[in-house]
Amino acid sequence: MLVPHVSLVYSLTLLSYCHSFTVDPTSQASLKSGATTNAAGLRVFYHGDEPGQIPGNFPYPTYWWQAGAAMNAWIDYRNYTGDSTYDAIVTQAMLFQVGPNNDYLPPNQTLAEGNDDQGFWGLAAMSAAERNFPNPPSTGVQWLALAQAVFNGQATRWDDANCGGGLRWQIFAFNNGYGYKNSISNGIFFQLGARLAQYTGNDTYAQWAEKAYNWTTSVKFLTSTYIIYDGADVPDCITGFDRIQWTYNTGMYLGGAAFMYTYQNQSSIWLSRVEALLDSSISLFFSSGTIVYEPACEPEQTCNDDQTSFKGYLARNMGYTAQLIPSLADKIFNVLGSSAVAVGKCCNGGTGTVCGNDYTKGTFDGHTGVGEAIAALEVIQAPLAKYASSPSSARTGGTSTGDVNAGTTSSSGHTLTEPPPTTAGKFSAVFVTILVSLSTFGTYLA
Repeated sequence: MLVPHVSLVYSLTLLSYCHSFTVDPTSQASLKSGATTNAAGLRVFYHGDEPGQIPGNFPYPTYWWQAGAAMNAWIDYRNYTGDSTYDAIVTQAMLFQVGPNNDYLPPNQTLAEGNDDQGFWGLAAMSAAERNFPNPPSTGVQWLALAQAVFNGQATRWDDANCGGGLRWQIFAFNNGYGYKNSISNGIFFQLGARLAQYTGNDTYAQWAEKAYNWTTSVKFLTSTYIIYDGADVPDCITGFDRIQWTYNTGMYLGGAAFMYTYQNQSSIWLSRVEALLDSSISLFFSSGTIVYEPACEPEQTCNDDQTSFKGYLARNMGYTAQLIPSLADKIFNVLGSSAVAVGKCCNGGTGTVCGNDYTKGTFDGHTGVGEAIAALEVIQAPLAKYASSPSSARTGGTSTGDVNAGTTSSSGHTLTEPPPTTAGKFSAVFVTILVSLSTFGTYLA
């Protein structure tokens, strides 16, 4: 969900305290130092572990989905640096926000939560499983099962009745955007399916991932030249076609394609897709081919609090891709390294790091907030992927316990292998969910 950027006044009060720090992209120690500084910078904005606060929430105006993205960033940070500083707050937040059915649908998010919002928390749970982040107590829900629950619930929302398939942006019909299908919701679903297939070896996840990818190309959200547009309106996905291009859309499909390449035994088809998506990413989203930026809003300084974080997810997925496909590592780390250097020039190097939004300026640009902090951490730690092991699976040391039917009870009762429900069936399920959510809204604080 998108909100206006309102942190400029606050950021200007910090401008006089901002100074840069130097990053050597060829040095693991230098990158770790920069990542440690920026992880602490993100921590400054988080108060969910304090008395009277809600674990897993950042203060307004930060939306709930970005909190899931932040937890993912700290999970990867732990894997890349070995620093367990944030383990306790990540575990607390990740388990507090699961909702009554352990599928990241907490009732107090009903009025704002979309498929993409839920998906970001599902991806964080998937990262926890892949990175062997410390498991929750065995008596409680586990990371892999949480990721499966998110995926299963979204699979039941697959909508063949409009645009020939795909997920809508929003989950509930009363939310603005329910009549819109977009690349990010379907890209997260695609990537989560690919990662679940790789982790579990269950081919049904891969079949769903293929279905999501193919649908995105069929409606031309993902073009033959590997440009990814934002989305379009139902029922035809032709009306209201939005051709704006965001970094995180390409990032999600790039990462998902890399996991599909790995799952399908280094498939040449998926390799060609990864290469094309990577080339498109560098061409479109790296200024002069060296520094990551958001061309849709940074030149005009119109990025809102969500959009300032988007390029961080592209960097994250480029790091994953380099791990999974070593033949592309040099190309990826070349641009990630130069971007990490640029981040260092626009961030405060002390306690309470302040990072700007536009790295191409070579200095702090006066904008700061949770989105900027997430992006800075993701960009500066992504080159550390070269020193880390590839994501684990159940066959290669992964220890998280799964549940193939997780989330199905609360999502119309369909199992993973069943087809998506009819439109009428989904409407009934949504109506019941609304009644349940409204009955608990205001008393359930997750």
